[in-house]
Amino acid sequence: MFFKKKKRNLVGDLELASKWVAKALNSSNYQADYSVESLKEIDRFFKEENKPGGILSKNVGQILFSLGAYVGDIFIKEFGGKWVTDDGKDAEINVQVVLDNGISFLPVVSCMKSYQDCQENSLYTLYLAIKQAASE
Repeated sequence: MFFKKKKRNLVGDLELASKWVAKALNSSNYQADYSVESLKEIDRFFKEENKPGGILSKNVGQILFSLGAYVGDIFIKEFGGKWVTDDGKDAEINVQVVLDNGISFLPVVSCMKSYQDCQENSLYTLYLAIKQAASE
């Protein structure tokens, strides 16, 4: 065989998913520029698109994974850090971001919670809580 098939890895999938969802959000009139302010846009996205016929009415698993990748990238950009993955069951859901300040969280799980109840689980509020904890 002339070409070797590239082995996929979760970190590579996260990078692709983050870029894909940023482009999709921007094309749907949500500002997705990897800024902290864009977390408010994702909160708005959950409020507006989680309804029958909304964007989240189909392919929700792929979208939540991609949003988690995007959110994780914002936190890594803001606080420094890295993705931590494993090959276990539900690795795509339990992928973790470990920030340089030692705080870790599960961005895909955070997006799943926002999808279920965006009022109680705002991603921007999560950012503020982590920022507060980082300054203590």
